[in-house]
Amino acid sequence: MGKIEGTTRVKTVEALYDFAVDGGAVGTITLRGDNSIPSGSVITGGYIDIETSCASATGTIAVQAEAAGDILATSLEAALTAGRKSVIPAGTGATTVKTTAERNVKIVIATAAFTAGKFRVVLFYKWGADHA
Repeated sequence: MGKIEGTTRVKTVEALYDFAVDGGAVGTITLRGDNSIPSGSVITGGYIDIETSCASATGTIAVQAEAAGDILATSLEAALTAGRKSVIPAGTGATTVKTTAERNVKIVIATAAFTAGKFRVVLFYKWGADHA
């Protein structure tokens, strides 16, 4: 099979969380948006753009694609304040994440439910050898 035009370029995926739409219960939430990352892709970097500060009594949050906390390890909700952009992963070879199946971006809320928050997770990835 020949190479498909543009498959070697860095791609972007955006995943959305909004407490008003998604709720904030303790557990795993698959984020909304066009956030499907193909199997064999390598996530090289990204950021979280926080529109509305997250709120919780003692809640924590992690962001994942392939495995628990691989994009953002557990963080207190207080770190997710409006106007702040958190860089995730760091964009080094040691922090890249390779998908073994098609994945969606998810968050894991733990310790206590969230009562507010709205943000966008943006990840940069390249298709791996499966798509060359």
